[in-house]
Amino acid sequence: MRIWSVYGLLFLLLLGLLFQACASAAAPAVEEPASEEVAEEPAANVTIYGEELPADARPYDEQVYRIPVDINQSATTFDFAVATYNRYCLADLFQDTLVSLDKDFNVIPGVAESWDVSEDGKVWTFHLRPGQVWSDGTPLTAYDYEATFRLTATPEHGWDFSWFYSFLADGGIKNWSKIIAGELPPEELGVRAVDDLTLEVETENVFLPLPGVMKFAFTLQKKALEEHGPYYNSSLETTVSSGPFILAEFDPGTIIAVEANPMYNGFRKPLLKRIECYYMDPSTFFAAYQNGDIDSVENAMLTPADFELILRDEEMAGNYLRHFGDFRTDYLLFDTFTEPFSDLDVRKAFAHAVDRENIIQNVYGEIKAMSAYSMLMPGYPSSDTEGALREYQNYDCDLANEHLTAAGYPGGEGFPDQVMMLRGEAPAMSAVYQAVAASISECLNIDIEISNVDRKIYMDALNAKPTELTFGAVDYGMDFLDPANLLGNVWKSGGRHSWKNDEFDALVTEAAGLVGNPELRDQMFREAERVLVDDVGGIFIAHRWAGDLVQPWIQGTVREPDSQGITGFHWGNDQDISRIYIAE
Repeated sequence: MRIWSVYGLLFLLLLGLLFQACASAAAPAVEEPASEEVAEEPAANVTIYGEELPADARPYDEQVYRIPVDINQSATTFDFAVATYNRYCLADLFQDTLVSLDKDFNVIPGVAESWDVSEDGKVWTFHLRPGQVWSDGTPLTAYDYEATFRLTATPEHGWDFSWFYSFLADGGIKNWSKIIAGELPPEELGVRAVDDLTLEVETENVFLPLPGVMKFAFTLQKKALEEHGPYYNSSLETTVSSGPFILAEFDPGTIIAVEANPMYNGFRKPLLKRIECYYMDPSTFFAAYQNGDIDSVENAMLTPADFELILRDEEMAGNYLRHFGDFRTDYLLFDTFTEPFSDLDVRKAFAHAVDRENIIQNVYGEIKAMSAYSMLMPGYPSSDTEGALREYQNYDCDLANEHLTAAGYPGGEGFPDQVMMLRGEAPAMSAVYQAVAASISECLNIDIEISNVDRKIYMDALNAKPTELTFGAVDYGMDFLDPANLLGNVWKSGGRHSWKNDEFDALVTEAAGLVGNPELRDQMFREAERVLVDDVGGIFIAHRWAGDLVQPWIQGTVREPDSQGITGFHWGNDQDISRIYIAE
């Protein structure tokens, strides 16, 4: 009985354990609480300045903008203050100017956050934004600008833009002309640093457009200038930048590249990581664009045949961004102080022998230019929008020959053979001037040879006193948006060209400094331009439409229109190059 009791107990115990195991197996499992998993967010696509790129932008490492440059172009510097007409591609990215322009050509702050003028209107004070630095950590100060202006005024420097401020001596920077002539030391120039953040510009007389002139106030670093001389940016070992980019590769003839400057804290921080400039033959630019090897081509490097293809392709046509550019005019010039162009009848004969309409239609292409009969492109202040000046230089071969006969060369007999000098023009513009020369030759029965020389050779000949350029072709665009520039700076005697007219000089000088009567000022400039075209200081061929053919993946402010609905890169608007990006 006891035995059975023990076995019974063991049996009951085993039966209970078996029951418990079965129950446990049948019951659902109870999971232990687990730590919450958080999905990883993709890393933000930001620039080196911490700015997030637009949603459609490629990764920052792919923000590389590729442009071509003419392999035949010679250059010596990146810096405007060293050699304005002989700069490498990607110039003007190592400094900022005191002011900039918006898309409507209004003057806006640049390095200077504000400016004011004294009661007598002759001392302009520019207040620099604090905290701006060079890439080597040196503070950017007003003393950098002072040193740069003094360099450009030094006769030994021989700056190729010095004629610009020579005109401004009538109402612009004090003592400029006297210093250029060696009559005063550079320290007497009317540009002086008051302290690190204050720069004064003193003028000879009241000169209203002065703030806009400071669009050209690029600066060299005073420290580097003293240690290495003005060409310090032409070496990777000595280059220094206060602008949005720094030099990364420097192999002229092959490639020049810049990268975003990590020390930059100015007003135009770039979205791009890098810009690459490739040396190429201009004849290959358009094909390289079509192959996707480069991201943009300037309109001057596109031939009429290229434009025909562009206009037939809906996508390319939509990516050609046409704009005013810098209101550029192509024109012929003379040494009017020597024969045969000292004779007004000769100049008038040449002016009436140019068939502009035919050249626009068949050589330029209407997408690239409009016929010009005066210096100021319609839309520029005080320009001839009604065509009132057309009669002075319109195409009329019979009238042209009447003037040539009056000059003593009936039917072109005895007229000396001429050489038309060009300023290192690319094939597209060379073709234009070939057509101009052909038009004059055919109409007047005279011989004209084309000589397309290096830009430096051309500018040296043009600027020589007396000039060494008898007959040539050139183009010019605005430096600041005022007729005092394109009329006064370019055509006033003693400036760019060898032409002198006392009435013209008096009109532009008085108008430039006229305060309080904008209607009279406008009228005086208009009359001055009439004198210019009637006296044939130059022969005006075309007003150029500017434009750029850009890849569809180039996005940013360059595609945003101005108040007139015009997109594209706007002259003087330094911000656009920093606000483009590479989209998917």
